[in-house]
Amino acid sequence: MNVPKIPLGAGIEAILNFLTNALSPLTRAFSNGVELGIEGIVTGLSLVPPIILIVALALLAWKLAGYKIAIFAIIGLLFIWNLRLWDPTLSTLALVLIATFLAMVLGIPLGILAGLYDPFHKFVTPILDFMQTMPAFVYLIPAIPFFGLGPVAAVFATIIFAIPPAIRLTALGIRQIDVEMIEASEAFGTTTMQKLRKVQLPLALPTIMAGVNQTIMLSLSMVVIAAMIGAGGLGGEVWRAIQRLRPGQGFEAGLAVVIIAMLLDRITQSITKRNRADSV
Repeated sequence: MNVPKIPLGAGIEAILNFLTNALSPLTRAFSNGVELGIEGIVTGLSLVPPIILIVALALLAWKLAGYKIAIFAIIGLLFIWNLRLWDPTLSTLALVLIATFLAMVLGIPLGILAGLYDPFHKFVTPILDFMQTMPAFVYLIPAIPFFGLGPVAAVFATIIFAIPPAIRLTALGIRQIDVEMIEASEAFGTTTMQKLRKVQLPLALPTIMAGVNQTIMLSLSMVVIAAMIGAGGLGGEVWRAIQRLRPGQGFEAGLAVVIIAMLLDRITQSITKRNRADSV
């Protein structure tokens, strides 16, 4: 018995074609903004001599995470510079910063809504489960018809892949606040916005920062995958090494990604611990 196939693929293609045409003004504006952001960050950082930038980043790491992370930053960044991977590293940092910023701009408000309103939380939870279990390569499919090949498509795919922790952990931070704290603020006559701004968000900040950490890590994990659609940076170096069968060159670029990931992870973890200690 031949059962007709459900035309799921054809339906998705039709939807993507419709959205590509209907949203072309928005995608064009998004593309222009992201391109300007990436070019601005890369150009600005490139104007600074690498040694001075490394020292500045190490001092920032010292202030945010302590001297051990600062020492690691100096050693790791000097190692990347010595491998002649400084320019790809700046491109990767720009992509990750832009993608993380946009993911947090979109994710934190949605997480606040999910934390405050049960119906929205129940609605968004299965969507987040679906997004987190979808293979990362699939996110490259809608990025290409919307933005073509290049870093903008890579940023779009990275945002979609990395936004679930921002939403989920923001909602978790708000929902796990003690009821007594909420009742005490209400007893003082606070409005909904005052309660959110002065009670709920400060108490949820450590959990929100954990979401920032996870978003950054997921953004970095997309670096190599996004290189398949022209992201460039360190992922592009890995992808070219795979295509040319140069394992040593690919390992060098991969190690640079690991150094950047460890550095950003330790800094955001330190900020999270500091906020948690302040909130206790």
